[in-house]
Parts: sequence; structure tokens; C-alpha cells
Amino acid sequence: MAALIRRLASGRGLAPALLLLGLLLIILVLMGGATTDPAHFGQMYSWLLLISAIGLGALVILILYNLIGLISSYRRRVPGTRLTLRLAGIFAVLAITPVALVYGFSLHFLQRGIDSWFNIQVDRGLEDALELSRTALDLRMREVLKQTLRIANSVAETDGELAGRRLDELLDISESAELTLFGQGGRIIATATADPALILPDPPPDSVLLQVRQGRDYVGLEPIRDAGFHIRAVVRVATLANEERLLQALFPVTDRLSLLADAVQAAFDSYKELIFLRAPLKASFTLTLSLALLLAVLAAFWAAFYTARRLVRPLRELADGTQAVAAGQFNQQLTRTGSDELGFLVESFNQMTRNLAQARDTAQRSQELVESQRAYLETVLARLSSGVLTIDQAGRLQTCNAAASQILGVDLLEFVGADSQWIAAAQPVLRELLEAIGPHLTQTGDWRQEINWFSGAGRRVLMCRGSSLPDAVGLRGGHVIVFDDITHLVRAEREAAWAEVARRLAHEIKNPLTPIQLAAERIRHKYLKQLDEEQGKVLERGTHTIIQQVQAMKEMVDAFNEYARPPRLQLTPLELNEFVIEVLYLYRDYPAGVEIKLEPTQEPLWISGDKGRLRQLLHNLVKNAIEAIRDGHGSTLWVGTRRDRVAGADCAELSVRDDGPGFPENILTNAFEPYVTTKPKGTGLGLAIVKKIVEEHGGWIQLETPAEGGARVVIRLPLLHGDAGSPTPPALPAAPLHTDKEAAG
Repeated sequence: MAALIRRLASGRGLAPALLLLGLLLIILVLMGGATTDPAHFGQMYSWLLLISAIGLGALVILILYNLIGLISSYRRRVPGTRLTLRLAGIFAVLAITPVALVYGFSLHFLQRGIDSWFNIQVDRGLEDALELSRTALDLRMREVLKQTLRIANSVAETDGELAGRRLDELLDISESAELTLFGQGGRIIATATADPALILPDPPPDSVLLQVRQGRDYVGLEPIRDAGFHIRAVVRVATLANEERLLQALFPVTDRLSLLADAVQAAFDSYKELIFLRAPLKASFTLTLSLALLLAVLAAFWAAFYTARRLVRPLRELADGTQAVAAGQFNQQLTRTGSDELGFLVESFNQMTRNLAQARDTAQRSQELVESQRAYLETVLARLSSGVLTIDQAGRLQTCNAAASQILGVDLLEFVGADSQWIAAAQPVLRELLEAIGPHLTQTGDWRQEINWFSGAGRRVLMCRGSSLPDAVGLRGGHVIVFDDITHLVRAEREAAWAEVARRLAHEIKNPLTPIQLAAERIRHKYLKQLDEEQGKVLERGTHTIIQQVQAMKEMVDAFNEYARPPRLQLTPLELNEFVIEVLYLYRDYPAGVEIKLEPTQEPLWISGDKGRLRQLLHNLVKNAIEAIRDGHGSTLWVGTRRDRVAGADCAELSVRDDGPGFPENILTNAFEPYVTTKPKGTGLGLAIVKKIVEEHGGWIQLETPAEGGARVVIRLPLLHGDAGSPTPPALPAAPLHTDKEAAG
């Protein structure tokens, strides 16, 4: 016995200790079961109590042996003893405190709970519940009889098919299982059942029929084949012809009602048995709970000693080895005592000391290689003509090259580490570009997009290509974006394509038009005098139509040539307000029925532009607006100017608005494409030429449909910075520029 105790105390006898604890736990479970089974209470409880006392005594001896050994080691100042005592005390307190609290509250509630079982009101309540279960069924039977009498009155004068339909309706209303109407001699007149599989109704016994024929209604609880208990009610049905009719109704009795009645009876018997065992039960419950507390406390003490000793030994060795490594001694090797987590920790420590020097050298070489690669990559990026950006998963700018800053016109090095929202707030000129790129940053894979961007230098076209970056060691993946400024390339390609189309049109269409026109004129000149008056009119109309259409086709080809012709701009400083007044002055007497209102800003708006091209632009817009006003029965044309700021850059805004029918929805999406028009005889090149002139000046054009109706064209052109001419704006006339001359007359 002493040898076993020493083995358990040293920590090598874990299995016997666990076996002892398990045996005591099983005994406590059996004791708890004995208290709940009065029949075996006296037989088992004494033996179980004796066995548990022996086991608990052995556990107490084991704990005392451990405690004496620790105290002896502490007096001898054995290293690690203080840590062992400290850990053992902490573990024991952590385990005992909640157990003691639970024991105190459990004992209190246990005593009060047992006392509450044996309450006079509980006794009386159980008796009342038993009586209630007996009367509940009688009450249900009386209700069934009353309901059956009401049903009998409802079918008193019905017969045949009508009686069957009436019984079906009453079956659903009364929630009965079966309703049957019997005639003379037990003949079935009609029946209704809730079970579709039931073909014939269940007939009442002869004794029931005899009782009802004697004038006494019948109600009773009877078993029905394959359907459990039902309440059967049979009553006479009064008829005017005094014909003998009986109505039978079957109502199901729920299983729960029967089970509740049995449960009340069983509870009443059990309660009487518990009254007899009241005092022994309180004592046995208290003793069992106390033994459980004692077992938990002793087990906690033993587990605390065992765990503390097991943890301290390798930790003490690791502490000594760590101090040696901190002093630069990388040859420390500890003895592995087990294969558990602590053993793995010791082995890891040994491996760490073996590889520490090698890892330090490898880290130094890797750092040098990384710095070399970084310098090489920065050199390559600095020489690229394309802009390169890298953005992490949080949307922060990580790296950029010089070309990116040059293309965007912003020193991006100042924003390295900032997110896109902060950059857009600090540099509004980049907001539109960042919003276009933003949706791609939530995707994986490669992407490509051509982005139209309005910068401080005007409209730009960027070809952006991007790809998601994989995760790297210590770095989370992001995105790399490469972009080029292809504004001039796109413009050159478009102009070259349209120039080729215009050349072919001039060669294929315009060249034959002059001979056609001359031939028509010769025919009219030669034959007009030789024909009579009626034939001459026909010839005159025909040749006039040919000449008119040929002239229209020439004008269309000339307009297309104008659209496709490469720009030869003669840029000079222009004050926009003065220029608009100069152009609109030509419309002072034209057109009739249209009022032109000028709404200029009171500050000078200096731009760099070709006066002839801009005059053509404004003429096209005013002409289109006047035609729209006439088609839509409008009367007013507004031309306004103001200073605006777009994407962080100052610009001059020119707007032309009318109160005509406005732009159709199907035109807004492609209004600037050639040959797109709503006019029956229009060429569809007016807005296309306007857009081209705006883009030649680095501007931007937008079509709008105001809420008040009509159409609005908004043009924004970059402002000149500094003194571009006269600092004083010209005197502007008060709006309107002119009014309807017919109204004035």
C-alpha cells in the first residue's frame, strides 16, 4: 500500500489514481440513484456509503503524502518548489471555489425543495386533480350529448341525399368522428364520417337502441374497432310524421385526456410514498451531496499537485536554457522527458538552438537579396513610360513610378500609404479616375478598361490594365494597375478613319453630282420651251427636284468632310462672354417668334480657342435649338456662361437651353455619333461636329433634359491661368438680347 501511494505521489501512477477517482464517481452516481428508488433505498445505500468512505480515505492519504513531500522540499530549498506550491495553490483555489459555492446553494435549495414537496396545499391539490380528471370526462360526455341533440334538431326534416349533405356540414362544424341517421328497423338513411376509408358506420348495440326507443338518450365511453376510445351518443330525432329516427354521433376521446388521468393517479400514489421517506431522503441527499463535494475537493488537490509538478520540471529546464541562449550560448541541448506538448516544446527549443546561427546568416543574406531586387525593380519602374500603381486589399496606395505621376499630373509619392478616399479628397482631379478603377479592385483576375478622364489639362483617354496580386510572405495580396495615355492615339485613329470615309464619299458620291446637276439643267433649258404648259410644269418640277436633291447631297458630303478634316486650330486667348455676345448679335433680327435670353457671368472667362471653330460650334447649337423650338412650339432660347470647377480644375461653362420638345431617350446615348438625328432632312453631323470642336479644345460636352422640359447642352472648356488679355470683362447687355419682332411690331 505504501509503495502504491509513493508511486501515485511521484506522478508515475496516473492510471491507478484515475481508476480510484472513477470508482468513487460511480459510487456517488449509484447513491444518487438509490435515493430516488425507495424500494432499494435501504438495501444499497449502506454498502455504497462504506465503499465511498474507504476510497475517500485513500485519496486523503495520497494528498497528505504529496503535501508533506512538497513542504520538505521547500525547507531544503529545492529549485522549483516555490513555483510548484504556487501553481498547486492556484489550481486548488480555482477548482474549490466554484464547487463550494455550488455546494452551498445546492444544499440550501435541496432542503427547501424537499420541504416544498410535502405541502398541505400540494396534497389537497393532488386530490383535487384526481377528482378533476374523473369529472372532466363526465363533463365532456354531457357536452357531447347536448351537441348531438342540436344536430338531431338540425336534421329533423331532411331525408335522402339532402340529409347526407347536411350531415357532412355538421360533421365539420361539430368536429365529430361519425354522424349516422338511422330509420325504421335500423335502416341507415345517411351517414358522414371523418375517415374516408370507413365504408359502413359503427352500429350501436341493441341495448343502446332499446334504451333510446324507451325515450332515454344514451351517451357513454366505448372502444371502437381500430380507433381507440370514443364517446357514443344516440338520441331520437323528432319528425312531423312521427317516423322513428335515431341519430348516432361518435366523438373521439384524445389519448392525452386518458394519459393525464392516469398520470394524476400515479403522481398521487408516488406522493404518498414520498411522505413516508421524507426525513431519510433529506439526510441521504445531504450526505450524497457532501460526499460529492469532498470528492471534488480531494480530486482538485491531487490534480493540482500532479499538474504543477509536471509543468514545473520542463519549464524550469527551459528557463535555464533560455537564459543561456540570451547570453549567446547557442549550443544548449535539453533532455526530452516525454512526447507530449512540453516534450515537443523541449525538442523545438533544441532545434531552435541548432538552427539559430544558420537562420541568422540566412536572414542577412536574404535581406541583402531583397534590397538588391527592390533597387532593380525601382530602376525598371522608373524607366517605364507607362504609369504603374500597386494598391493593397485595403485600397491603400503602396508604390508608384514617375510615369504615373507625370501622366496624372500629381505627385503620387506624397500619397503612398493613403487610401483612395483620402487621395480623392486631397486631389479632386483624381476622383473620377479612382471611381472608375474602384469596382475592379474587388475582383480577381486580369481586367482591361478604356477610361475617359477629365483632368486639369482637359479630356484624357487612359488605357488601364490591372491584375490581382497573390499573397506573399508577410504581405497580403492587392492589385497592380498599368495605364497609358492614349488620348492622341485614339483621336488620330478616329480622325484617320473618318478622313478615309470622307475621301471615299467625295470620290464616289460628290464627283458624279455635278454632271447630274448639269444634265438636269440642260434638259430643262432645251426642252422646256418645246413642251406645252402642262408637260412643261412636269419637266420643271422634275428637274428642280433633281437639282435640289443634288445640292442637298453636296452639302451633306461637305459637312461630313468638315467633320473628318484634321483640325488646324489657330488658338488665341478669347474672353468667352464677349465672344458669345458677338456671335449672338447676328441673331438680333432672326428668327421671328423666338426670344433669345443671354445669362452671362459677371466675371471674365478667358479661354484658349480657335475663334472660327468656336463660332461654328455656337452657330450649330443655336440653329439646332431654334429648329427644336419651332418644332415643339416653344418660344425662348437661353444662352448662359459661368465659372465651374470639375475634377479639381477651373473651367468655363457655356450652356444653351431651349423650351422645345427635348431629347428623346433613344437619342441621348448616341447623340454625338454621325448620322444620328431626329430631323427628317437632317444630316446627323451637327452635334458630332460640335463634340469634335469641343474635344479639339480639350473640353467636355454633356446633353441634359431639364425637369422643366426642353433640352440643354453644357460645354466646359479649360480656363487660361494668369493674365491672358484685358483684365476687365466687356460690358454685357441686359437679358434678353432681343424679343420677338412680330410682337414688337
